[in-house]
Amino acid sequence: MKNLIIFLFLCFSLLQNPNPISSTKLLTKTKSFTYETFDEGKDTPFFKFSASSIDLKALQLTPDNENQPNGYNNKSGRIMYYKPYKLWSSQNDDVIASFNTNFVMNLYRNKDWEAGEGLTFLIAPFGDDLPEQSYGQWLGLTNATTDGNPSNQIVAIEFDTKSQGFDPNGSHIGLNVNSVVSNKTVLVDQFEPTVNYSVWIEYNGGSKLIEVFMANDGDDKPKKPLLSEKINLKNHVKQFSYLGFSGSTGDPSKQFNCVIRWKLEIDDLSPKKPWNWKTLLIGVLIGLMLLGLVLVLLCLKMRKKRGVKDEESNIVLGTLKRLPGMPREFKFKDLKKGTNNFDESMILGKGGFGVVYRGVLNEDNNNDNEVAVKKFSRDNLDGKEDFLAELTIIHRLRHKHLVRLEGWCYEKGKLLLVYDYMPNGSVEKHLNSNQTTLSWQHRHKILKGVASALHYLHNEYDQKVVHRDLKASNILLDSNFNARLGDFGLARALENEKNSYAELELCGVPGTMGYVAPECFHTGKASPESDVFGFGAVVLEVVTGRSPGVKIQHEKDQFTLVDWVWMLHREGRIEEAVDERLRRVGGEYDVGEANRLLLLGLACSQPEASFRPQTQAICQIIAETMPPPHVPPFKPVFTWPSMSTAAFSSNESSFSHILSNSVSSSAQI
Repeated sequence: MKNLIIFLFLCFSLLQNPNPISSTKLLTKTKSFTYETFDEGKDTPFFKFSASSIDLKALQLTPDNENQPNGYNNKSGRIMYYKPYKLWSSQNDDVIASFNTNFVMNLYRNKDWEAGEGLTFLIAPFGDDLPEQSYGQWLGLTNATTDGNPSNQIVAIEFDTKSQGFDPNGSHIGLNVNSVVSNKTVLVDQFEPTVNYSVWIEYNGGSKLIEVFMANDGDDKPKKPLLSEKINLKNHVKQFSYLGFSGSTGDPSKQFNCVIRWKLEIDDLSPKKPWNWKTLLIGVLIGLMLLGLVLVLLCLKMRKKRGVKDEESNIVLGTLKRLPGMPREFKFKDLKKGTNNFDESMILGKGGFGVVYRGVLNEDNNNDNEVAVKKFSRDNLDGKEDFLAELTIIHRLRHKHLVRLEGWCYEKGKLLLVYDYMPNGSVEKHLNSNQTTLSWQHRHKILKGVASALHYLHNEYDQKVVHRDLKASNILLDSNFNARLGDFGLARALENEKNSYAELELCGVPGTMGYVAPECFHTGKASPESDVFGFGAVVLEVVTGRSPGVKIQHEKDQFTLVDWVWMLHREGRIEEAVDERLRRVGGEYDVGEANRLLLLGLACSQPEASFRPQTQAICQIIAETMPPPHVPPFKPVFTWPSMSTAAFSSNESSFSHILSNSVSSSAQI
């Protein structure tokens, strides 16, 4: 009924004013994008790179790898969004696009490095045009030949960490037009190498005013801008220009210039097609008739669907209440209130089966109880099967290193599980942090706890439970940094004498790239041995601080994490694999423990499943009641399982090329 009233009101308005578009100025539409983090595999196509890259989940404008030629010195780079934006309308009017951008930057350097040079937010005519010899004072913008040339058609906001002869004395922010000599500069406190800075740049196309705000990441936007200046972009940049960043280092000055997050909102000045009110009126009338038909069909469908849903709900609730030892049932309204109506600000993480929210429940005696609420993203029959599978397994698991299930909720077609809240988040979050370094004591304790939990799942529970998605993001930390293994969305309990999923008719290759054992791609089977492979990837990730899913550049070659550690082991320098942040702070780690864990990680990563250690041996090796495993200097080559026993999945052909590539790379080591 509401839609009918709106349509009728629109028709009446059109009859009263047959040309509403010409008599009323339309609000300008906007375009926007948001990158809360940067993923090399997923996000690379959306940027144009010039001597730069995505690495460690950030835009790296200058190299972060001393194996690059000339190390860190005299480097420059640009990263621009892959498509240009229209910044002004035409030569005949004064319509200029307004934009707001917010990004988080980090200008890291070692304490013994001289700071320099800095990075810029850049508007440029081309997406992949980096001037030659634009390192040092030129900030990746210009060079000695092109600086100051109006044909550059660039405007930049510089964040300069080293003063030149034409700069004020100290770290500063500047507005640059076609040159590194700023039109206006303001001094700021020295940029701290371990601090992430949040920057807001706002341009008003009407007033031609550009303003720059800056604060420590996590703090609110300041009320007063650091830099405020009028500039008519139409006089300086191309109509269609690219937006992005540039940066440089010098000699001896150097630092890592990177952008960690980026949001942009900009006016859309694309031409709007004129409307024909007669055509619109005919369309509205046709729409009214179609709407009436749709409403009739929708009512019939809803009646039928309501009956099916009621039947499904009774089945699910009956199954839940029959499970022995079931935890408490929560009310949906309490979980909705505790998560602020499942607000985005309460999100702790996302996965293939749902979203996990932080919740605060007001329990008895007005005591607030923090919990983690997993809301399944699919409410259809498949979603219910995922929900029941996870609940069936985890509700009886009892181990101090597993995330404890507090309860469940199935109401109004919504599926939710309630877990203990882990205040220190995931291991992945700490390993990827640019602000703090996870201590060696915590890392060793985490691996010891996960190994204990895995041994419980494989050998001490009344059924073998295979987790199938063992990775750093699924290992959570309580207030004392004790590890708790969670996310049992892919886990399955194997019946006695069963060792894979083929017998249970569960096809496919579940898990996350870098953590999945090679035999799974061929057979479509998971097993306790494939869990051990995933644990090996976690061990190497925790000790090295590097993700198994990200390639490592070493000289002219790129390696997977396990191949890189194996190469260092072969060359007798495996200790170089230890997270450089631990080595950089003065050797605050146990060299013997680190070498033992790296060898254990390689042993668990053996391509042949039968050569991997079992969980009992893993626990003993970590506890140092058993010597470290013997690891050959060369990584063994993966061999295909027997064709007669392999259970092929429907995805086998699509993964075969991945296996062949991994075998080839292994053979080169």
